[in-house]
Amino acid sequence: MVSLEAIANSVASGFLLGGILALTALGLSIVLGVMRLVNLAHGVFLIAGAYVGFFLLQATGVDPIIALVPIGVVIGAAALPVQRFLLEPLTKFGPEAPMMTTFGIAIVLENLFVLYFSADTRSIERDYATVPLLLGPVSVPLVYVFGFVISVGVILIVHAIVSWTSFGRDLRASAVDPGAAAAVGVDVRRVHALTFALGAACAAAGGTLIGIIFSFTPASGANYLLTDFAIVVLGGMGNIFGTLVGGILLGVLQSLAGVTLGDGYRDLVGLVLFLAVLAVRPQGLFRGHAA
Repeated sequence: MVSLEAIANSVASGFLLGGILALTALGLSIVLGVMRLVNLAHGVFLIAGAYVGFFLLQATGVDPIIALVPIGVVIGAAALPVQRFLLEPLTKFGPEAPMMTTFGIAIVLENLFVLYFSADTRSIERDYATVPLLLGPVSVPLVYVFGFVISVGVILIVHAIVSWTSFGRDLRASAVDPGAAAAVGVDVRRVHALTFALGAACAAAGGTLIGIIFSFTPASGANYLLTDFAIVVLGGMGNIFGTLVGGILLGVLQSLAGVTLGDGYRDLVGLVLFLAVLAVRPQGLFRGHAA
């Protein structure tokens, strides 16, 4: 029988990890909410952030947590021409063409990672990644606390950008009705390009944190893509705080499944929850486009 202490540790760890997973899903949610684009390359952008953090540490000794913003900027800047020259011209053919193009981009980038970085399992090794934090009877990894605080901070910053800046106003208008937004002077193409870059940057920042906590390979992006889809469905596409709540909820449920049923059931619980919410409440727990 599982002890109450083990369940408490599991809930606490799942809560903190869920916040980190919410950051990895934030970019997918925003792109889906604003551009109506199912970005199947999202997981590869996440792993790209982990690789940038890994090689930055190897080359300079700089802790990737300190360099989260530059890492996000690098991957976001790399994503800009992808949207501008590969995806944007295909939007006139319907949503399927850009979606399948992102699938092709994911395959190409994953194979490039294998070619240049090998298929070896890697991790961003930091001393604090194995240090526990004791809160009475509850013990959680200290890196989970760091990652949660950083993730929530980034999510709040993105929410502030969307809510209180001119770009955010244009983004919200483009999410609701791109035709009407264009009619009143909003450069919808520019908004979509910057939204895609913002999504890739959030994925890269989350991927760097994931690379510190877990090991990764070039193929790891697919697993996180499925997890992020579940979070987006839970929280509602484009809903920033909904994504945070969805990530925490999924993290707690997966952790409880791991401690009660076994680690092999973590992903199963996520996928079952994904299908259940999609069938019962497809708009998610919270409504809204890029809210």
